[in-house]
Amino acid sequence: MRELSGKVAVVTGAASGIGRALALRLAAEGMTLMLADVDRGGLAQTAAMAGDAEVLTQITDVSDASAVRHLANRCFGELRAVHVLCNNAGVFQGGHMWTRDEDDFAWLLGVNLWGVLHAVHEFVPRMIGQDTEGHVVNTISAAGLLATPGTGGYLVTKHAALAASMALAQDLAATEAKLRVTALCPGPVRTRIAESDRARPPGPAGRATQDELASRQAISSAAEHGVEPSEVADLVVRAIREERFLVLTDHSDAALLREQAEALLAGDLPGRR
Repeated sequence: MRELSGKVAVVTGAASGIGRALALRLAAEGMTLMLADVDRGGLAQTAAMAGDAEVLTQITDVSDASAVRHLANRCFGELRAVHVLCNNAGVFQGGHMWTRDEDDFAWLLGVNLWGVLHAVHEFVPRMIGQDTEGHVVNTISAAGLLATPGTGGYLVTKHAALAASMALAQDLAATEAKLRVTALCPGPVRTRIAESDRARPPGPAGRATQDELASRQAISSAAEHGVEPSEVADLVVRAIREERFLVLTDHSDAALLREQAEALLAGDLPGRR
C-alpha cells in the first residue's frame, strides 16, 4: 500500500507515546484519522497537534468488545472506509509469574491481546469487503519475541498478540485478501509505558510487590534511553509501503532472536547457559 494520502487510518492508544507519533505521522501523509484511547485529555491533545488533518476521536476501552464495535461502526458510518488499522493500545505490568493475580492477567490480556482480537473481528471483515488495499499494524513489543525475567504477564500477552498477527497475516494471504499485516516489535522507546497503571480501571489494588517495582524501574530506565516514538512511526509508514511483516527498532534484537532460536533447538533455556 504505497499511497496513503486521502485514505483513512484508525489508531488506538493514540493519546501518547507511539500512538500519538503514529497519528501525527499518518496525518502528515494526508490521511484522515480516527483516534481512540481511554485518556480523554491526551486524545484531545493529539488531535490538536494533527494540524490540518481531518480528525475524529472516540473514547474507547479496547478490552471491551462493544466499545470496539462502536468504534468500527462510527468509522465505517462517518468515514465510509478504513485503510490502515493501527492496534496500538497496550499496557505493562511487571513481576514474577507467581506474584501476578487473576486481575493482573485479566487487565493485561484484555488490553494487549483482546484489544487486537476485538479489532480484527470488527474491522477486518469490513476492510476486506472494501476490496481495496489496506494494512493492519499491531504494536506488539520485542517482548513478543524474546523472554526476560520479571515481566511474565506482559510476555504472555505479547507473545499471544504476535501469534495472532502471524495467524491473521497467513489467513489473509491464504484467502488472497488485499490486506497486509505488520507486527511492530519495538525495543525501548521513550514513552510512559512503565506508568501504565494510570490507565488501569478503578478496582481493588493491592500494594505493589518488590519484584513488580523492580521491573517497573528497569522498564522506565530503558525507556529513558530508547528511541523517539517519531522514529518508530517512520518505520511503520515504511513497513506499510514495503508490505513488511516484522519491524524491529533495536538492531541487537535480531542477534538475540538468532541466539534464542539456537538455544531452543539445543534444548536450552534462552539466556541461561
